[in-house]
Amino acid sequence: MDKFTEVFWWNVKAKTRFVVNQGGTGSSKTWSILQLLILIAQKHPNILISIVAESLPHLRRGAMRDFLKILHEENAYFPECHNMSENSYSFGSGIVEFFGADDASKLRGARRDYLFINEANNISISAFEQLEVRTKERIYIDYNPVAEFWAHTDLLSRPEVSFIKSTYRNNKYLDEKIRHSIEERRTRPGAENWWRVFGEGELGVAEDAVLTNWDTVQEFPNDCKWTCLGMDFGYANDPTAIVRIGLKEGQLYIHQLLYERGLTNPDIASRLRGIKEEIFCDAAEPKSIEELYRLGLNVKAAEKGADSVNIGLDVLRRFKLHVTNESVDLLKELRSYTYKKDRLGAIVRDSHGRQMPSDHWNHAIDATRYAARMKCRRETTRASWMDDLLKEI
Repeated sequence: MDKFTEVFWWNVKAKTRFVVNQGGTGSSKTWSILQLLILIAQKHPNILISIVAESLPHLRRGAMRDFLKILHEENAYFPECHNMSENSYSFGSGIVEFFGADDASKLRGARRDYLFINEANNISISAFEQLEVRTKERIYIDYNPVAEFWAHTDLLSRPEVSFIKSTYRNNKYLDEKIRHSIEERRTRPGAENWWRVFGEGELGVAEDAVLTNWDTVQEFPNDCKWTCLGMDFGYANDPTAIVRIGLKEGQLYIHQLLYERGLTNPDIASRLRGIKEEIFCDAAEPKSIEELYRLGLNVKAAEKGADSVNIGLDVLRRFKLHVTNESVDLLKELRSYTYKKDRLGAIVRDSHGRQMPSDHWNHAIDATRYAARMKCRRETTRASWMDDLLKEI
């Protein structure tokens, strides 16, 4: 292990109980903390290290994948040490375990020596406190400073805290293409807050989220009144996003099925083979819809037309939305999907005075609103028709 960034060494030198890593994208904060924890685990026998994030799917897509990549790159990965069913890796008699903060039994589980909370702004302060009181030695946290949360309001005011702020400039090993992509965003219109958070690692200005009526759940229920799928087409630059939505007791449940770039229509058909539910798609892709239909999918065009975005979002706002923890990309979109702003930071409004959503972080959200607008409108239409009929009887 010979590639260490400045951020790694800053974490090595931090000897306080709490080590807070605030940083922009590409700064190596997560990678550096994982490098350090691997070295600690290798040095100290019988140690227990817990690595925690919002949910297990988030860990698998992020910190757990990086952890295993570090071991592979150092030729230090041994399959017999990797307990996949328990999501843990052993170093002799020491263990590094991974679990989600949504698992209440784990939060109240055994004491540990070291704790790392990845993307700490996505977990509650109550979950943090459960983890903190069961940690003997040091606690590392990292996050992108999208908005103020408990680390700013509670943790940083405590004694025994080291604060490390990092940016992509502190990572000399960052791929040049990624570095260029980050720096190119600096001059984009309306990207001032993005640059502040992800470029400079500074606390972001609070922005209004387009959808706030959602929470997370462990599983998609199997007793919905109805289910259907929504699809937003993509290919090179944007992902193809597919979600399943279902209505249960007047509330909508949503589960991400697919979020991937580079898929052809036959690829999509292969991934959805055996699914008989209605699939509502972006009507701007009639050729793709026809091809998927010929490939055996029950695809239908969702209505577009004037103001279709706001209409679809209004439908979603009528319900409580429950999103499965495994819907990693959809959850990221829900946290990042904001209203469009001008150069002065004022929210842009249309000719009717309504706030206009931005055209970013919306692929899985678009898929969701296609399905919700078409399916829920049918429910509303039938219900209204029946109410009118009953009044006449």
